[in-house]
Order: sequence, then C-alpha cells, then structure tokens
Amino acid sequence: MSPYVHASCDRAAAQAVQCRRAVKDPVGILATTILASSLAFIDGSVVNVGLVAIGRNLHADAGELQWVIDAYLLPLSALLLLGGAAGDRFGRRRYLNIGIAVFALSSIVCAVAPDLKILLLGRLTQGMGAALLLPNSLAILGQSFTGEAKGRAVGLWAAAGAVAGVIGPLLGGWLIDLWSWRAMFLINVPLAGGAMALARRFVAPDPASNGERLDVAGALLATAGLGALAWGLTVGSSPAGWTRAAVGGTVLAGVALVAFVALEGLRGDRAMMPVALFATASFVGLNLLTFLLYGALSALLVLVPYFLIEASGYSALAAGAALLPLPITLALTAPLAGEVAGRGGARVLLAAGPLLVAVGFALAMRIDAASSYWTDVLPAILVISIGMVGAVAPLTTAVLSSVGAPHTGVASGFNSAVARAGGLFATALLGFVFAVHGPELVIEFHAALITCALSCLAASLCALPIGRD
Repeated sequence: MSPYVHASCDRAAAQAVQCRRAVKDPVGILATTILASSLAFIDGSVVNVGLVAIGRNLHADAGELQWVIDAYLLPLSALLLLGGAAGDRFGRRRYLNIGIAVFALSSIVCAVAPDLKILLLGRLTQGMGAALLLPNSLAILGQSFTGEAKGRAVGLWAAAGAVAGVIGPLLGGWLIDLWSWRAMFLINVPLAGGAMALARRFVAPDPASNGERLDVAGALLATAGLGALAWGLTVGSSPAGWTRAAVGGTVLAGVALVAFVALEGLRGDRAMMPVALFATASFVGLNLLTFLLYGALSALLVLVPYFLIEASGYSALAAGAALLPLPITLALTAPLAGEVAGRGGARVLLAAGPLLVAVGFALAMRIDAASSYWTDVLPAILVISIGMVGAVAPLTTAVLSSVGAPHTGVASGFNSAVARAGGLFATALLGFVFAVHGPELVIEFHAALITCALSCLAASLCALPIGRD
C-alpha cells in the first residue's frame, strides 16, 4: 500500500476538523450538495427525450443531434479534474457557486437558442459550469462528515444524483409534451438560484488560502488531453467517420496525457493529480469500474427513450416514464447500500452490482418495435435498477475513502471525469444507432445492448482487487 494515499497532512487535517465543527446543520449541507450536483446530472440526461423534437425544430440531422449530447459531455469530461483541483486550492464553496452561476446563465442561452449553433454553444458552457460544481459539491460533502455518517451522506448524494439523471428524461418528456423542448433548460434557473442560496446559508466559508499555486501546466495538459480525446471519439463515431481531424485529436490526446502523467510524476506531492494515487489497485480498479459501468448506464439513458420514441411510437413523456423504476429503486435503497459500504467495505457490492446490471441488459434484448412495456421493457429496467443499487453509492464512498483528505476534491473530480468520459465514449459510439431506421434500428439497438452487457461484466471483474492493497 502506498503510504501517501492514506496519509493526512496537518494543514488538511486541521481544515477538515474546522469544516466539521462549522457544520451546524448536516441536513442543510446535504441538501445544498444534492441540489447543486442535480443540475449537472439532470442536464446530462434530460435532452435524451428531446432529440427528436430538437431535430425537427432546428432541422438537425443525426450527426448534429449527437453533438447536442456531446457538446455538454466534452467540456465536462475535459475540465472536471481542473475544477476539483481549483476547489482544493482556492475554495470549494467559491468554485461551487461559480459553477452554478455559469450553468444557470448557459441554460438560458440554450432555452432561447434560435439555431443549432447557439444551442451547442449553450451546451458547451453548461458543461464548463458542471465541471466546476460537480467535484466541489462532493468534496464539500466529504469534508463535512466522517465515519458511518459519511457513508450515509455520500450514499444519499450518489442516490440523488442517479435519481436526477434518470428522472431527467421523465421531466424533459413532460415539458416537451406540455410546451416545448426549450422548457427543459429553463427549469435549471430556479434550481440554480436555490442551490446558491443554500450554499450561502449552510456551507462554511472557505479557509484562507495558504498561497499554494495551482499546477497550471498539469491543468492545461490534462484539459487538452481529455478534451482532444473527447473530440476525437465524438468525430470518429459520427457519420463522417475517422477523418484526419478525428485521428489527429486522438493522437494529440495520447501525447498530452502521457506528458501530463510524466509532469505529475516529476512534481510529486505538489502535483494536481499525484501519480502516487494510482499506486493502489483499489483506486485504479474503482476508476476502471466507473468508466465501464457509467458508460453502460449513459448508453441506457440515451438508447431506451430514443428507441421507444423512434421505433415504438411512444410520446416523449411515456419514453421518459419507461425508466421511472430506476430512480425509484435507487431512492429507496441506495442510501442503505452506501451505509453498508461505509461500515463493512464495498468490494462484494461492487462486484455483484455490475454483474446484475449485465443480466438486465441481456434481458433488454427482448425489446423490439412491438414489445410490451410490462413484459419486455419493465423486467429489464428493474433488474438493471437493483444492480445499480449495489454499485452507485458504494462506488462513491469507496473513491472518497481511497485517498487522503488533501485530495478529496481532485479524486472526486477525477472519478467524475472518468464517469463522464465513460458516458461520452458510449454516446459517441451510438452514432450508428441514430443513423438508421426501421428493422436496422432494432438490429443496431440490440448490438449496443450486447456491448453494454459486456462492459458491465468487465466492470464486475474490476471490483475484485478493491480493498486488497
């Protein structure tokens, strides 16, 4: 085991104690972090049921519709690590509020967008805001609780995030049927105002900076590498295929990320993302599991509503409601799973959960254009829901517990970046589903489901080394 990973420095320990003493209302802290992070989770999925309506209104083809999703995921994946590191250095409450404000303003841009270019610009800046608020909301939560209380709190946070992500299509479908796809973005404005008010009321002021500088070179390399990788994958899976731009972006990503790892190794403890964190099999396994499992979940949230609308003639609201068992199951049981993981370890839950999700994806192979919701769609969604309970909250708890106090922000940012990268990778590869219709759509839909099942099986295997460092 690397002593660096679980060591705590005096400054970080003092700050953690100070923050915990300042927590007069733990329910308020929990409400603040859940509401703030829900903005990012909801908007990551709410547009899934709006793609058809957006395409018709703005005259966008399949490749352009894919960018409505990826324009949000690309900056989110690229900047999460930087957002977590900036919060660690300069104040988590400060960067949480900046992220919320950016997110709210860009949501208004999306809502009033007269054409696809302005919509994509708004989605891009939404991703930037989410990259600031998401890791810092989790870091604030992690520094405010300890022991079993931390496990319960993180379990509630993770469950609420998963619920928000899945309830997004339902909310979006209702707003589309009631008014327009533009209402999906306007709903973020009052939520953002509430999150900022709660942060001001319940989150302790940031401690004074000790003058430590941000690893600017590392931040630039990480952002360039993650951004170029996201760009390359997105363009490569579009109808244009692996053009020079796609290949060039992927090569640039490889060079930048290798340079980032080399630089962080040279900087040691002063690095934005200390490479010593990867000295444990637990941290590596947790992040591989995150990438594979959340990639499959992201594909599910896009695939099922799109297929039900396009192939089975569902309304936007009905397609969103098809996924409703997932958030209900998570809301009822994930906090308990987080508490169990905080008390007795997460390895068994993290191995069994993804395995059950894989079974659910296999059951979903029965879905076709004429399928019954109750006998074909619902059983698969229920099995996937139960499997996700065993993974969502324990995974977040395990990630925060695998690093020392000075790096909870950057670790949560990295893990969130990995989750979003998994979603971006999966969404980027779904271009072949969006490009076909009729019987071909059923074939490609089933091929995507098989890929998701295999991804979940691999995620289950990644849980085996957890806790054995």
